[in-house]
Amino acid sequence: MHMRLVVIAIGRLKQGPERQLAERYRERFDDIGRKLGFRGLDIHEIPESRARDAATRMAEEAAAIAAAIPDNSMLVCLDERGHNIDSATFAGHIGRWRDEGVAATAFVIGGADGLSPELRRKAKLGVAFGAATWPHQIVRVLLLEQIYRTATILAGHPYHRA
Repeated sequence: MHMRLVVIAIGRLKQGPERQLAERYRERFDDIGRKLGFRGLDIHEIPESRARDAATRMAEEAAAIAAAIPDNSMLVCLDERGHNIDSATFAGHIGRWRDEGVAATAFVIGGADGLSPELRRKAKLGVAFGAATWPHQIVRVLLLEQIYRTATILAGHPYHRA
């Protein structure tokens, strides 16, 4: 069984350097990932809510995110309250889930107001890229790089140097 990876992100990456870099890491992952038992890396962009207040925006975005999460997925939330884990630990989680026959892992990136508490509670893993707050475009690039790095770690490729 091959595990599918899905990135679900609030907001679009417009044409430009962030999109190019994100695509580069996604393509690099695709090149190596299929040999490692991954079925591909899908990216679902969800429009930002236009609601006036933060609570309503967060609720609307959470509903759209929940609808995009594949059945029987491990849920990973990218959130400033998440754990700061190193790349080898991140790769270890994904590799273990793949080896356990998990159908999909969904990585969720919230909008400007963050992720709803319900989504964060449902997550098997919460990950932060440091204590700083990052724009969602940069978080997506960082996540895709870490997913590519995960594949290189699992493959024993020299890209990752601990």
